[in-house]
Amino acid sequence: MASTSLETLRIVTLPALSKIPYGGDYNPEQWGEEVWEADYRAFDLAHIDLVTVGVFSWALTQPDEDTYDLSTLERIIDRAHAEGRKVCLATGTGAVPPWLAHRHPDVCRTDFEGRRHMYGGRHNACASSPTYRRMSAAVAGRIAERFGDHPAVVAWHVNNEYGGQCYCDLCAGEFRVWLRERYATLDRLNDAWNADFWSHRFTDWDQVVPPNMLSEHWRGPNHTAFQGITLDYLRFNSDNLLRSFRDEKQAIRQFSTLPVTTNMMGIYRHLDYHRWAPHLDFASWDNYPTDGSPVSRMALSHGLMRGLKDGQPFWLMEQTPTMTATRDFNPVKRPGVMRLWSWQAVAHGADSVLFFQLRQSRGASEKYHGAVLNHAGRTDTRAFGEVAALGAELERVGDRLLGGRTPARVALLFDWDSWWALEMTDGHSRAVGYEQQLVAYHEALWQAGALVDVVPATADLADYDVVIAPLLHMVKGSIAERLEDVARRGGTVVTTVMSGLVDEDDNAFLADVPGPLGALCGIRVDETDSLPPTVANTIALGMPGEDPVHVDARHVFDLVIPQGATTVGVYGREFYAGTAAVTRHAFGEGSAWYVGTVLDQAGVDWVVRRVLAEHDLLGPFADVPDLEHTARVVDGRRYEFVLNHGASDVEVPSPFAGTDVLTGRELTSGDPLRLAVAGVVVIEV
Repeated sequence: MASTSLETLRIVTLPALSKIPYGGDYNPEQWGEEVWEADYRAFDLAHIDLVTVGVFSWALTQPDEDTYDLSTLERIIDRAHAEGRKVCLATGTGAVPPWLAHRHPDVCRTDFEGRRHMYGGRHNACASSPTYRRMSAAVAGRIAERFGDHPAVVAWHVNNEYGGQCYCDLCAGEFRVWLRERYATLDRLNDAWNADFWSHRFTDWDQVVPPNMLSEHWRGPNHTAFQGITLDYLRFNSDNLLRSFRDEKQAIRQFSTLPVTTNMMGIYRHLDYHRWAPHLDFASWDNYPTDGSPVSRMALSHGLMRGLKDGQPFWLMEQTPTMTATRDFNPVKRPGVMRLWSWQAVAHGADSVLFFQLRQSRGASEKYHGAVLNHAGRTDTRAFGEVAALGAELERVGDRLLGGRTPARVALLFDWDSWWALEMTDGHSRAVGYEQQLVAYHEALWQAGALVDVVPATADLADYDVVIAPLLHMVKGSIAERLEDVARRGGTVVTTVMSGLVDEDDNAFLADVPGPLGALCGIRVDETDSLPPTVANTIALGMPGEDPVHVDARHVFDLVIPQGATTVGVYGREFYAGTAAVTRHAFGEGSAWYVGTVLDQAGVDWVVRRVLAEHDLLGPFADVPDLEHTARVVDGRRYEFVLNHGASDVEVPSPFAGTDVLTGRELTSGDPLRLAVAGVVVIEV
């Protein structure tokens, strides 16, 4: 198909499918074709209808610089089509082939300590390398030219789990180009970086070098003499990797209008996914929860992915059917958990349920990573049985949930710039983690059953009654004014310690903390104390006239001076005992809460539930721990999801009347709603 004929064609944003696609990464090139026959018979049993192929195929599709060989990939795609499967087709550029690294060493990365790497691993390419940019786009274009109109292909998967950084001379040059585009003049650059400190005034662009262990850093990536320089390098790195994604997408666009994505990694520190979002046709991500993290963290990650495209559904591109293979300890998912977590993804906006991997690899680092089919290819294992049962469920549900949106009235602000700037800051406490606090406030919202959107600081907040902005360290653009608008029209804003300290250049406001948020919060901060993580202060929480609830707080402690705000929590210890720790300020028709310390989970829960109750936003199961509730709306039809993440069976009165789409059971309001451990109910009301 000629590229000129594509300019007038509408580019869809989500693959056009008749049901939630089910399947995942399939790498049949790793074994002989005699295995394919058995695999597809097993896929029939498991109701698998989509395969993601070619994810690490570059060395296969381009065995040398002058040769492209798409014959194996063609057999794989044709076989999938013949078996009635759809294909998510990858460009295969997640790792460069050995011949490319050896012939063109400029494609290899230089690490944070200044060491030039040789070939090996994955995520091993320098995004500033002209060779890598040219060659990766070329192979993506060749694949798109051959398969862009193949009837099995429904979406494009570029690269794989972008990440990592490079500090080579090529990156230094590209960093300078990026800085020129951002600042235009050296005077503006020096002002942004506060360069008169420590004699850092630059008089020529070529004097700028990447911030690493050979220049600005000490101890590690979060310890830098100049936060502004390192912050800009993090921004540059995100944009630089995005540029390589855009190169491949542009090459694909010469031959195909099918939607293009790349698989992200949820709450991933190193890339600002909000900067990527406009360039994705749809978001997708890989769900591998960290050991010991709360179940709500997965819901937070799903919400983050949904929020990248203004609430548009996303794809769950990878999850393990059983276990991972990359950690010191790799427990298998307990019975029912794979199904539970899959439905949780759908409940929060996923329009696919896909696995890594469909068959276990024979060797290398992921040979023991869980799969639908183990090395023996058995279909009588517990894992395969659960996969097949979930596939049958998804087949029965059909297209009813596709395209569903979450009708949230609560927003949780997520800001990569604040994350980066806060955790590089000298002074106060390095024990305060942005992610940990975001998870804590989301956990409170999740347990309370609030429907939540996870949004960037640039988001339109007009539709939200409650906006939670923990650790909004950097206040940039119009966010302060938009938060004031939320409160002015009757909503509630919650923000915390370490918020409102710096501008977009990471320079302190010449004003009382919390800077531009001070008028909204009705306070000023006189000092901020910091104590070791082992030392707690007691906070007495309660509205005037109430018996207080006592909780612990740690790490940092603002000495808050109310400037019109009402004191809601006071410190119990130190020289500031009896002074304000948590405040509530009437602003317009609404209010703003300021939490001047790092509360324990009980304290965060208390604040969040008070705020939600003011707006009648507590969920129907707010008093039942670990019973998750959320909703999706499709063409005016509302689906209520209830998921039991607890350790025991649950029976509660149903607040909903309708049909459980998984069982066909009819419910009226007040009927007993019974959920076993890992149980799921989806009610069309």
